[in-house]
Amino acid sequence: MAENEDGQEKSEDPTGRRIQKAREEGNIARSKELSTMAVLVGGAAALLIFGSILGKALLEVMHMALQLDRQTIFDPHQMGLKLLAAASDAGLATTPILVLLFVAAVAGTVAIGGAVFSSQALVPKFSRLNPLQGIKKMFSLNSIVELVKGFLKAGVVMAIALLILHHETGDLLSLANESVRPAMAHVLKILSWSFLWLSCSMILIALIDVPFQLFDYRKKLRMTKQEIKDEYKDTEGKPEVKSRIRRLQMEAAQRRMMQDVPKADVIITNPTHFAVALQYDQNTMVAPVVVAKGVDQTAMKIQEIAREHRIDILRTPSLTRAVYHNTDIGDAIPAGLYVAVAQVLAYLFQLRRFRRGQGPKPGMPDFPIPSDMRHD
Repeated sequence: MAENEDGQEKSEDPTGRRIQKAREEGNIARSKELSTMAVLVGGAAALLIFGSILGKALLEVMHMALQLDRQTIFDPHQMGLKLLAAASDAGLATTPILVLLFVAAVAGTVAIGGAVFSSQALVPKFSRLNPLQGIKKMFSLNSIVELVKGFLKAGVVMAIALLILHHETGDLLSLANESVRPAMAHVLKILSWSFLWLSCSMILIALIDVPFQLFDYRKKLRMTKQEIKDEYKDTEGKPEVKSRIRRLQMEAAQRRMMQDVPKADVIITNPTHFAVALQYDQNTMVAPVVVAKGVDQTAMKIQEIAREHRIDILRTPSLTRAVYHNTDIGDAIPAGLYVAVAQVLAYLFQLRRFRRGQGPKPGMPDFPIPSDMRHD
């Protein structure tokens, strides 16, 4: 199994980030055999499709080039025009074949690795000039596979060539009895089909090479357990950094929460361990909303800010715990606590009237709390 420089086994499959980084560096899976097969098959198909058009065009070019009158021969300008016309006709005739070859070459190259452009791949790597590394590659698994593929390609192509030769023997011998023009057309047909079948023999090589290249590519990108841990730290952040970020986020959220305490209409407390700040606007709110809550030191801070802004603080231990455990900051009071919180607001209204001398002193009601919301 592959090892890194520290001697650790690369036993883990590459992560998505490792594969993406390799692509950015231009390191992707490629199969030379697939590219070769695509170009050869594409070229053979192009000759079969456009071969007759190319043959006629070249025949016309040859006919035009060999039929020259005396005036043209002794006029350099006319000879230049003849050459330009011949090149233009030949170029137009070969363009479809060249376009098909270009498409086949691109398709065969990007078929298994996709299209990638990386400037990092253009940077020269002087480590490749190391002779020791070169000798090591000569005896690597990849070199052995390339050697086997070379013998396999030669064997397959030779076998297909012998089969084609055996199959076309009769047609080849019959060429002696044909005139020049039909014989030439017959030869081109035999050569085109023979070239196509020889090219198709590369399909077998590509079917073997593509899975191996994909396997070898992932094998080279394998990682050690330590590399995966380091990557996770780089991606997600070190635990101590993440902990500090969470602490800063909590502190920022707490500061924002404390800024909302002056908006509250009443603070209900445990009285020392819990504190919840409630705000209610009957014109805009369906039910009272929790604008702040906290325990211990946060609860004491909420009460301190409430006293500074002369907000009423009511000791309702059971109700405070129920609201604290069943709501988040910014949430409306749950339906099960509507009656209890309504009694708090009614008590607060009567208490304020009593302070203004407009009514008797109210008594603290017994707030009804559903059993499933109690946290005694």
